[in-house]
Amino acid sequence: MKTPGFIRRLISVLALARPHLDRVVLAVILSIILSGINGALAWLVKPAMNGIFLEKKMDMLIYISSGVFLLYIMRGVIGFGQSYLMTSVGMKIVRDLRNDLYEHLTHLPVGRYNERSSGVMLSRIINDAGQLQKVVAHSVKDLFVEGATVIALGVVAFTRRWDLTLISLTVLPLAFYGVGRLGKRLKKVTKDAQRKISVITELISETFTGIKMVKVFGREGVLVELFRKRNQEFYRDNMRSTRIMEATSLLMEFVGGLGITFVLYYGGRLVIEGSITPGDFFSFLAAIFMLYTPAKRLAKVNNALNQAKASLERINEYMKLQKETELGREMTGITKEIRYEGVSFRYPGRNEYALQGVNLQIKRGMILAVVGRSGAGKTTLVDLLPRFYEPTEGRITIDGVDIREFSLSSLRRHIGLVSQDVVLFNDTIRANIGFGDPDSSEEDIIRAAQAAFAHEFIMEMKDAYDTVVGERGVRLSGGQRQRISIARAVLKNPPILILDEATSSLDTHAEMMVQKALDELMKNRTTIVIAHRLSTVRNADLIVVLDEGRVVELGRHDELIERGGVYRRLYEIQFSPEVAG
Repeated sequence: MKTPGFIRRLISVLALARPHLDRVVLAVILSIILSGINGALAWLVKPAMNGIFLEKKMDMLIYISSGVFLLYIMRGVIGFGQSYLMTSVGMKIVRDLRNDLYEHLTHLPVGRYNERSSGVMLSRIINDAGQLQKVVAHSVKDLFVEGATVIALGVVAFTRRWDLTLISLTVLPLAFYGVGRLGKRLKKVTKDAQRKISVITELISETFTGIKMVKVFGREGVLVELFRKRNQEFYRDNMRSTRIMEATSLLMEFVGGLGITFVLYYGGRLVIEGSITPGDFFSFLAAIFMLYTPAKRLAKVNNALNQAKASLERINEYMKLQKETELGREMTGITKEIRYEGVSFRYPGRNEYALQGVNLQIKRGMILAVVGRSGAGKTTLVDLLPRFYEPTEGRITIDGVDIREFSLSSLRRHIGLVSQDVVLFNDTIRANIGFGDPDSSEEDIIRAAQAAFAHEFIMEMKDAYDTVVGERGVRLSGGQRQRISIARAVLKNPPILILDEATSSLDTHAEMMVQKALDELMKNRTTIVIAHRLSTVRNADLIVVLDEGRVVELGRHDELIERGGVYRRLYEIQFSPEVAG
């Protein structure tokens, strides 16, 4: 038998609270006590009506007044404890969920990041997880408290007059049907709204990341209008969500009013006819009126669970993505060579190959330069070595062992990367250099900075190594950022280096200093240099020329110039006067 949708949604949300079961159980116990207090307040209406107002007993007035006061004090204290427990559970669930989601996203293959924008990922972590916190802290709390209260008050009403209770229940099928239909609509609208906020988050991120480009092209007005349009779409979805939730309240008002009207008319006739006492009737009526508010809140719980289910589905879209596998043997170093054996690669979703049939032998300690036109496959070639991607065909070996047999962490521990697109974190210079080796000492960090010719400009800053560089290093010049990146690679001290034109962002003087540091750093290391300026590869032990993903030439600088092939033509484009001379 198929489980009802409400139960499925509730189970999916409560499953998140399993690690905090002790608090949830205690909250449920407090909810039961609260419901008992609410039931007792309704129960006291009959003795109050009969003993105080009809029989005019003073002792009954004292007892009931004192009892009501104590019950309200207990309800306030227990309600505080129950609400605090469920709020803490909700916050812990979101904390753990964000931790798990962030950990999962950081362990996805690089290709997954190319398929999805950072804004969408950010929205999953912040907005969708936050939606769940609201549901657990408020709606699940309402489910426990108001659900138990409805049961307790229902028992009171049934024991007072079972026939009137049954009459009041005749309107429930209408309520269940309406709430269910509205809940399904709300789930869809919630998904749409969460998609819209993802788009807004992405737009904000891209705008601030590329703010210089935005300003120099004078596109502020265009982006503001685009933001307003996206924000208006989000507003419309939120208003649709609000209308659905308020329609639930309207439905419950109608159903509740209908039920109470039936009860009031029928019960009033029984009182007039003398079939029941005013105390019984008003005790029953008090229970029904007290039951009305928790019943409305319970109806909204279904809406909240639909919203939570929509957020959970969006989060699970990412949690189901396959992470990089960490299984494999430990890589201990490189003693002989790196080989590319018949390596071809095609990016997911594309028909054309980025690399085709690449065969390379890179001996230990060799400097290999990779050159070619834009789009020739240079970056793809080196991205396969740290296994950012896996070859579509062929294999890459280190000392005869397929790199897929090594664990990712041990393989990447032996590789250093200095990219043309420098990535610095919004932290201190010390932390950014130390990123290459978290266990490094202050002396190690300073030596690395000196080797990259960064120590001098760092010490000229007010806070020296404690200077916060800003997001992506915005408070540093291009050359300074590059030297910090080089220092980070120096500190890691890997046997294999990947240099993506590491000096491309430096002025002539800085390039000369850093090139000296790199020359020293590359000694006794296997180095792969992606070269955009051919002047930087003259001293390479081997130059591989790529064209449309294929190796078209292989050799040293002088040899390739003499052959007069692709490399020579590329060289002439950059240095034709020198070649002519």
